[in-house]
Amino acid sequence: MQRFRLWDLPIRIFHWALALCVIVSFITVNIGGNAMVWHGRSGVTVVGLLVFRLVWGVAGSTYARFAQFVHGPDAIKAYLRGQWQGAGHNPLGALSVLAMLGVLALLVATGLFANDDIAFEGPLYALVGKEFSDRVAGIHRLIEPLIMLLVFAHVAAIVFYTKVKNQDLVRPMITGWKAGAGETAKGGGAIAFCIALAIALLAAYGASGTWIPPAPAPAAAPSF
Repeated sequence: MQRFRLWDLPIRIFHWALALCVIVSFITVNIGGNAMVWHGRSGVTVVGLLVFRLVWGVAGSTYARFAQFVHGPDAIKAYLRGQWQGAGHNPLGALSVLAMLGVLALLVATGLFANDDIAFEGPLYALVGKEFSDRVAGIHRLIEPLIMLLVFAHVAAIVFYTKVKNQDLVRPMITGWKAGAGETAKGGGAIAFCIALAIALLAAYGASGTWIPPAPAPAAAPSF
């Protein structure tokens, strides 16, 4: 059977790691309490993953690059008319990818500074005041359902393509290979991966807040 390399290993690891983080975040925020520690850790991991994806969207292999799959309205119209041909993300899939990345970026950006007035403070809470933290916490809670809606839409699209259009989207994201004729992905070598990984780790470190010096201990009351 003819096949070609579609998704490189880094993009596949990113995809499944991000899916795992979204699941962990959803479960822990609904459990609350001590589980919120893992909610925060999951958010910091998502920061690293998103930054890696942005860099890999420029330096990665063919089908991982934004320039390869992000197109304008003409491409979307052609796809809806059945006139689009290509591998990787189709024009509608590209919109889904951008929406997912954008909503997740907004979620983690607000979550880093948020608090729940009970047991959780974001890793960067110490950099802002309580008033600002409360505001972004409200935004964070407001857009939480949106990411779940996008996840459900993503799963529904996979089922549709599998059952109706007879296109397996899951196997290529596991193996990297797609059946049929197509141009094998090129680029995204070891040097590009190391650079993307280093930038992602630096971003995760910055989001973790471990570099923030601890607050000074309150002065002891004078004794008389």
